[in-house]
Amino acid sequence: MSRKAVDVVLLPAEVMMDRAIEANRELARKYGEKIVLNRENCLPHISLAMGCIEEGGIAAVEEVLKSLAEGNSLGELRVIGIQASTSSVGEAASVFEVEKTRELQLLHEEIMEKLASHLSYDVTADMLYNPAEVGESTLLWIKNYREKSSFANFFPHITIGYGEMNDLPVPIQFTVSRLALCHLGNHCTCREILASIKVSTRP
Repeated sequence: MSRKAVDVVLLPAEVMMDRAIEANRELARKYGEKIVLNRENCLPHISLAMGCIEEGGIAAVEEVLKSLAEGNSLGELRVIGIQASTSSVGEAASVFEVEKTRELQLLHEEIMEKLASHLSYDVTADMLYNPAEVGESTLLWIKNYREKSSFANFFPHITIGYGEMNDLPVPIQFTVSRLALCHLGNHCTCREILASIKVSTRP
């Protein structure tokens, strides 16, 4: 059975989705279109867990996410700044840094723990959306996610794109609309929704 590289994500509500897409367009004009965010097949998102799953396990993962969505309410989240970092191949990328609330951290940890038996990290390019365009830095990010980007290292953010952006008035309050399982593409983009559950925004 084939496997897919996936990302469990929070999808922002429409206003924040549009703001991220607008910021991405500004970066793309200046630095090129390596990442082109949109609402259809390259979705702005907050990553909560990453890895590879068997295609036959998607329904089981969806059930786990449903139970977690019912038991959690994140309320409003806040973008508290923009951070630019350099990838393993020396390219600068900008993200909206999201405040790491207790509720967000706990949701991340619960997802990582409850999906531990479903997720593996021996990723290969053929597990991603459009394998021909997948770069080594993308594979390394997925392969090292549990060790380098989870639990104490969890850094909630919305990737805007390649290049540097600094002129953003913060904080920006926003809500999320869905908890989703997405098929990963190059640059760890969310290219296809495999499962999606509405989440409560009430505190």
